[in-house]
Amino acid sequence: MIVNLDGRFCTAEQACLPLQDSALLFGDSLFETIKVQNNKVLRIEAHLDRLALSASLLDFPRNHDEVRTNLLQTAERCPWPLARLRLTLTRGICNGLAVPPAQHARTIITAVSCSDPDDTQRKAGATCVFAPNRRVNPLSHLPQMKRGNYADCLYAARYAQSRGAREALFRTDEGHILEGATSNLFLIRDKTLITPAAGELVLAGVMRRQVLQAADTLGFTVRQQPIDMQTLFQADEAFLTNAIIEIMPIARLENFPLKRGPLALELLQAIRNGAAS
Repeated sequence: MIVNLDGRFCTAEQACLPLQDSALLFGDSLFETIKVQNNKVLRIEAHLDRLALSASLLDFPRNHDEVRTNLLQTAERCPWPLARLRLTLTRGICNGLAVPPAQHARTIITAVSCSDPDDTQRKAGATCVFAPNRRVNPLSHLPQMKRGNYADCLYAARYAQSRGAREALFRTDEGHILEGATSNLFLIRDKTLITPAAGELVLAGVMRRQVLQAADTLGFTVRQQPIDMQTLFQADEAFLTNAIIEIMPIARLENFPLKRGPLALELLQAIRNGAAS
């Protein structure tokens, strides 16, 4: 593991946070999970844009240029062909619920080796289950942010793992399918790309943005609309997206097989070839 703490490289054992850090006490932190390929930070601008929005909405201190520099310097040190960066911002030491002074803020970046799903895994597709829990009240949820308080997604992801599935999909009380615990959801039907609109309960994922751009370039019709079970089972293809796996077709949901096709992986190839910047 490579560790960059406030712009300085150290070992994992040397990296320490005070017990009064608001991230430890309240989950008061922001994070981004970012892919590195051959020492290049992929989609860095999209990640920084989302981080800037999150920081603005929560009045979170950050130095945009310093964060960028720290990410690039950490990526340069990665000895692996593929790596996963975890960027975490905390407010630092706090006194009760009072907002800490901006100078207490901390920036933590870790890097570890990762791997892409191989062709066999992508062709086999992912098995998904429905999450046993619901998203929290849409009036209080802030899905456009990736916050350290990750309990709902963590609970769902671990449930999926216990069922031998790759992902757990959240639903609304009305039965609309929203997204995965760690991914966005897309369907394809008759060269139409369908995905729930980002907003109240759906994260504006970095890879989601790339897929929408690539779909437009490749001549797809794009519809951002609610997805119910009927829409899902009528689809020609369904797939998940996030910054690390990029695009993963879905083979099964619970005990039901889903249709498969070539277009999801064609979108992935277009993105990798630079159809969407």
